[in-house]
Amino acid sequence: MIESATPRTPLSSTPRSTLTRSKERGRTDRAELDAVLDAGLICHLGVLLHGAPVVLPTVYGRDGDTLYLHGSTGSGNMRAAMTGDVSVAVSLVDGLVYARSAMHFSMNYRSAVVHGRPVELTEREERLHALRVIVEHSAPGAWDRVRQPSKKELAATVVLALDLTEASVKVRSGPPRDDEADIETGGVWAGVLPLRQVWDAPIDSDDLEPGVEVPREVVRRSESGLIVAG
Repeated sequence: MIESATPRTPLSSTPRSTLTRSKERGRTDRAELDAVLDAGLICHLGVLLHGAPVVLPTVYGRDGDTLYLHGSTGSGNMRAAMTGDVSVAVSLVDGLVYARSAMHFSMNYRSAVVHGRPVELTEREERLHALRVIVEHSAPGAWDRVRQPSKKELAATVVLALDLTEASVKVRSGPPRDDEADIETGGVWAGVLPLRQVWDAPIDSDDLEPGVEVPREVVRRSESGLIVAG
């Protein structure tokens, strides 16, 4: 993520971004939206294609109050994203909540949903900046080390910018919320089974020439282990 110098705008409250259930789990601080988006690796992009909803997992990157997405110019899904409103969701699961009642089982999670109409980027420098943000989001340090996109590759790529103003954030944490009667009955374990993701050791490509070492930023990331804390 590359932070923009543009002044931050508050999250909006619109019919689409206002929570209707478990409102106490809602978060209004824009920093919490940033944290969810920055911690995720993929988003789910919802579009209307030929009158039917389609949800697609895709990589993304955030720069300040803008979310960048990209795809093939031949993708009907990308064309749909350019011609109508979309919804983008990122979810992080932190643990499974075991309760004494089946209806109170839950998950600890952090989630963000963004609504809006993406704008296609057409200027070369804007497109390169957006692609850099996307690459650096999932693979920090890689952009300056690898070959930059060619003219042909850029021509085959749609790059979209989505404003983050209309968004909602929802978080659940902590133990189960059991009914008092179930607590008093006892005899059933209740608690949280934390979940976290970790990086494993990097694996060389089969066609890697001898003597090429794993980049330092990849080694550091692997040694750190943790992707998302539970």
